[in-house]
Amino acid sequence: MTTTEQPDTQAEVLRSRIAAELERTRARTALLTEAVDDDDLTRQHSPLMSPLVWDLAHVGNQEELWLVRDVGGREPVRHDIDDLYDAFKQPRKDRPSLPLLPPAEARAYVSTVRDKVFDLLDGIRFTDRPLVAEGFAFGMIVQHEQQHDETMLATHQLRAGPAVLDAPPPPEPRVRVADEVLVPAGPFTMGTSTDPWALDNERPAHTVALPAYVIDAAPVTNGRYREFIAAGGYDDPRWWSGPGWRHRTEAGLSAPIHWRRDGDGWAYRRFGRWSPVRDDEPVVHVCWYEAEAFAAWAGRRLPTEAEWEKAARWDPGTGRSRRYPWGDDDPTGEHANLGQRHLWPAPVGAYPAGASPLGVHQLIGEVWEWTSSTFRGHPGFTAFPYREYSEVFFGDDYRVLRGGSFGTDRAACRGTFRNWDYPIRRQIFSGFRCARDARPEEAHG
Repeated sequence: MTTTEQPDTQAEVLRSRIAAELERTRARTALLTEAVDDDDLTRQHSPLMSPLVWDLAHVGNQEELWLVRDVGGREPVRHDIDDLYDAFKQPRKDRPSLPLLPPAEARAYVSTVRDKVFDLLDGIRFTDRPLVAEGFAFGMIVQHEQQHDETMLATHQLRAGPAVLDAPPPPEPRVRVADEVLVPAGPFTMGTSTDPWALDNERPAHTVALPAYVIDAAPVTNGRYREFIAAGGYDDPRWWSGPGWRHRTEAGLSAPIHWRRDGDGWAYRRFGRWSPVRDDEPVVHVCWYEAEAFAAWAGRRLPTEAEWEKAARWDPGTGRSRRYPWGDDDPTGEHANLGQRHLWPAPVGAYPAGASPLGVHQLIGEVWEWTSSTFRGHPGFTAFPYREYSEVFFGDDYRVLRGGSFGTDRAACRGTFRNWDYPIRRQIFSGFRCARDARPEEAHG
C-alpha cells in the first residue's frame, strides 16, 4: 500500500464506523418513540421530563446545527425551530406548552436531517479542523442522541399505563464477588488526552495521587438497602446531612422511587410491570442524599470521583490507566449491562469478564454511581466545542455520577465518562457503591 492510499483507507474505515453508529443509534431512538402512540409521545409524563416528541426533534435539531450547518456548511433545514428545541431556553416543565412539531412532522424532520448528514459524510475530510478531527463532531452527535435515548428510557419508566418495552432478563450471577477491595496508595492517570470521541470534561489526562482506600467490590444491592430501610434509616437524622434531611422530609422519602410494600417485602415497578425486589440486584433510583445517608449508616462514605476512576481504570501490573476496567476494547455483552439490552440491573456477579484487575465488579453499566465529588473541570480544562456542554454546569450544585447504567449506550460510556446531576434527582438510573479510608494495617500490609 502506498503512503497516499493509507490516509484514504483510514478515512473510509472511519466513515463506515460513523455511519454504522448513526444508524444504530437512530434505530434505538425509533424503538423508544414508536413503542407508544401519538398521545403518549406528546404528553408530559413527569414535570422532570420532556415530552418524548420534544426529545425526538431536539436530537435532529442538534444534528442539524452541528453537522448540517457547521460541519457541512449547508443551508438550514428548519431555522424557525431552533429556539423551540434549545434546552437552555426552554425549561422541561414548559416544553409541553410549546408549539412543538407533531410526531409525523418530527419524524420527517429528523429523517431529512439524517439524509443530509449521510450526503455530507461522503465528502468530509477528517483533517480540516479540530471539530472534525477523527470524526469528533459525528461522535459528539452520536453520544448526544444516545444520552437522550437514555433520558427517553427514563421517561418510559415514569409513564403510566401498560408495558410497551420488552427485553430479556439480564444474566444470572456467575461468580461470588468479595465485599470490598483495597486500592493501594499511589498515583494514577485520570482523564484522557487521546480518546478521540472523549468530551471536553473528560480531558486532559493528568496525574492524581491518592492514599490507600477500600471500595465496595460491587454496587450496593437492594438487599443491603432494605436493611437500611428496616433499621429506620429514613427516620434517623443522624445519618443525613442537613440539606439531605431537609430534602428527605420535604419530599417524604421512605424508599427508592417505584418501590411499594408487598406483604412482608417490597415490590417495584419496572417499565409497567411489578416485580418482587430482588436482593442481589444493585439498588436503582436513589438520589445522592439517600446514597450519602446509607453510607453513613453503614460506617462508610461515598467514593470521590478520583477514587471511582482509579478503581475502574488503574492496572496495578503496568501502572497505566485503561479505557475500561477490563482493558481498552469496547464493551461487549460479556463485559457489561449496557445499551438497554436488558431493562434493569443485573445481579452482582453477572459480568466477571468486566471486572477490574483488582477485582472490582460492574463498574460499567448497571447503575450510574453517585460520587462525593462536585462537578468541576479537570486541571487544564478547555471548553470544546461550546461552553454549554460542560462548563456552565461547573460548581457546587451538581454531583458527579460515573460508570453508566443498563440504559447507557456503549458509545456514551467509558472509564473516563462523567455524568452529573442535582443531588435530589432519582428518576435517573442511579445507584452507588461505598468506600472508606484504608486502616494503617491495610495500607501498609
